[in-house]
Amino acid sequence: TYVPPPPSEDEESIFSHYESGVNFDKYDEILVDVSGTNPPPAIMTFDEAALCESLKRNVSKSGYVKPTPVQKHGIPIVSAGRDLMACAQTGSGKTAAFLLPILQQLMADGAAASCFSETQEPEAIIVAPTRELINQIYLEARKFAYGTCVRPVVVYGGVSTGHQIRDLSRGCNVLCGTPGRLLDMIGRGKVGLTKVRYLVLDEADRMLDMGFEPDMRRLVGSPGMPSKENRQTLMFSATFPEDIQRLAADFLKTDYLFLAVGIVGGACSDVEQTFVQVTKFAKRDQLLDLLKSTGSARTMVFVETKRQADFIAVILCQEKFPTTSIHGDREQWQREQALGDFRSGKCPVLVATSVGARGLDIPDVQLVVNFDLPNNIDEYVHRIGRTGRCGNTGRAVSFYDPEANSELCFKRDVWDWQAQQEVPSWLEAAAFSGHGPSGFNPPRKHFASTDLRKVTGSSCFALNSLRCCSVSHCGPSSGSTGRPFPGQQCNEPAGSTDGC
Repeated sequence: TYVPPPPSEDEESIFSHYESGVNFDKYDEILVDVSGTNPPPAIMTFDEAALCESLKRNVSKSGYVKPTPVQKHGIPIVSAGRDLMACAQTGSGKTAAFLLPILQQLMADGAAASCFSETQEPEAIIVAPTRELINQIYLEARKFAYGTCVRPVVVYGGVSTGHQIRDLSRGCNVLCGTPGRLLDMIGRGKVGLTKVRYLVLDEADRMLDMGFEPDMRRLVGSPGMPSKENRQTLMFSATFPEDIQRLAADFLKTDYLFLAVGIVGGACSDVEQTFVQVTKFAKRDQLLDLLKSTGSARTMVFVETKRQADFIAVILCQEKFPTTSIHGDREQWQREQALGDFRSGKCPVLVATSVGARGLDIPDVQLVVNFDLPNNIDEYVHRIGRTGRCGNTGRAVSFYDPEANSELCFKRDVWDWQAQQEVPSWLEAAAFSGHGPSGFNPPRKHFASTDLRKVTGSSCFALNSLRCCSVSHCGPSSGSTGRPFPGQQCNEPAGSTDGC
């Protein structure tokens, strides 16, 4: 029954934006790799993106001066109609990289929302894993589409279904949604899919893991959804594990492009990372000392459980640190109020579970604390990415409990991937100690791109003189392009004469 307050119509509020930091120009030095056949040339300025006047004006009002690397390469790729899998560090402008070319094409084609129709037929569908992130994407789409004929709408759980149906009925060109509520709207007949031209998965690795993969397959298999050959599919994330890359290929055309900005899945180099060795029962005092030393700095504290989030928030409030919390068991109005209090500075400390780890773009977050370490490197990268965004600098402090964390299987990854920062000797020793499920965790390869079509032994690769391992698994030979049909892992061992 919860109906959220309508977003502000004040132009100043709509175009309020994250100020770029001192390291913004360093983005140009990041290594970029685009793999695939005939990628379009990158743009150097927004003028080269050939945006219409309305979009240009809104980009300028949003404070965008020059495109970031993911935008320089992503915008022309999307504009050229190519499918894309893109991986770039947190806070580097991935949302604009897909929104701008989509909106430009819809405006160029004269798209206009069908008002007061019981079934809406959006041209673009954007899916994200959390309510807070999808609402943030919607607000970005609303900002860029301000004053145009294109109408974005958002649907997500925890909000009155009737309210969202009424909003949909007023017209929708770009539909932003979380998987459950989006499928519900389709099932009710409120959303039709026959006109879909763009399918975007933000935080795509999360959207394709075991939790959301069935929903994504239901979505692309829904009646009326154009096949992957007849739509454009775009995937963006800061992390792309290799198994997810294999799975993602099922949703993309065979000639998709893979865009990698920096090391795939690497931590943001603008974040100063610190690890503190502390026992379980000393964490609370360590956190209090840390917050006392940072004063009123806006801080996110990550924990593993919902119960722990509320417990830590209460402790901090009792110690006179204005604190709020966000997790999956809080009502939607409570989650939105918590984020609002954190953004405004009313509560400069936010305790969060993984629901707050991905995509949230909150200005002036100066410190991230991993009170509980996550159990995988990708979650760690996303958590610390809540600070150090858009060229700003930030700090991340992680508590390492030698007893509770001795079996963490990503210790070596942390040691190997700390973005050229000093690693404590005790953490280095722990990384090489041989603990973990497999006894030892070798470092990930520092490929600028870990597009699986390019890594020997990870999936199919074919040289001009070799055929691919199995037509049934990998498709036909790549011929002169050096690229086979992407997708499934080879059956043949690395180094075989079959090219796998």
